[in-house]
Amino acid sequence: MSKKRNSSNGIVYSTDPGYQYQHEEQPEQDTLSPAQQRLKVKLDTKQRAGKTVTVVDGFVGKEEDLEKLGKDLKTKCGTGGSVKDGQILIQGDYKEKVLKWLQDWGYKTS
Repeated sequence: MSKKRNSSNGIVYSTDPGYQYQHEEQPEQDTLSPAQQRLKVKLDTKQRAGKTVTVVDGFVGKEEDLEKLGKDLKTKCGTGGSVKDGQILIQGDYKEKVLKWLQDWGYKTS
C-alpha cells in the first residue's frame, strides 16, 4: 500500500487563526518536441477487471499537450480512453496502431 504525501508538510492542525499552508509550486515543464520525446507503449490489464488497456507513458510537457495527444490517439483508434497521472489510457488492444501513429508523427517509441 502506498503512502500519500500531504502537501501541508506534516501540519495537521494549527491554533493560529492567520496560519496559511505554504504550497510548493513546481513550474510546469515546457513540452519537448516529438523528436525529443521517448514514449513507452504497453498493454495493461491490472486492476481493470480483465479488460485490456493500451497505455502510453513517458510524455514530458504541459498537461494541455498531453490531453491533445490523447484525444488525437483516441480519435484515430475510434475508441474511448482517458488521460490520468501523465499517462494516456486507450480502451482496447491498439498497441501496434498507436506505435505506428506515434512514429509517423515523429515520436520515439519503445
